[in-house]
Amino acid sequence: MVRPISEQLSDLSVQAKKAEDDFAASKKETHDKIAARREQLRASATQSVEKLKQDMQSASSAVSSSFDALKAKVSADADTLKANVKQWKKELDVERAENRADELEWEASMAIDYAISAVEQAKLAAIDAVIGRQEAIEARKV
Repeated sequence: MVRPISEQLSDLSVQAKKAEDDFAASKKETHDKIAARREQLRASATQSVEKLKQDMQSASSAVSSSFDALKAKVSADADTLKANVKQWKKELDVERAENRADELEWEASMAIDYAISAVEQAKLAAIDAVIGRQEAIEARKV
């Protein structure tokens, strides 16, 4: 049974307000919380599209050809959503790879700096050894 348009518009209004509130809240959240919120919204959007597809399948026998056009639109929207999710995941993978590369470069830089410091300490130790040997030779002469 089709719900009255006034109820549907009311639901739309509630959902639009929730979207506005979620957007405002996300501006104050950390990157990880925003990413988690995005995953929740993706799941909700996917669930909503799937529910709509199921509702449309159950009602398709009683509706005209214009319904087929709407069904195609919803299917295309679902495909677009899936493509967007795939792209977002790829971007997330790229970001993770970039972060990992930055970490590895930093670690390499620290290891090189440590090696340079060790060489400097070795040079000092070698000079100290030469001085110590010279002092020992001088001490024998006395």
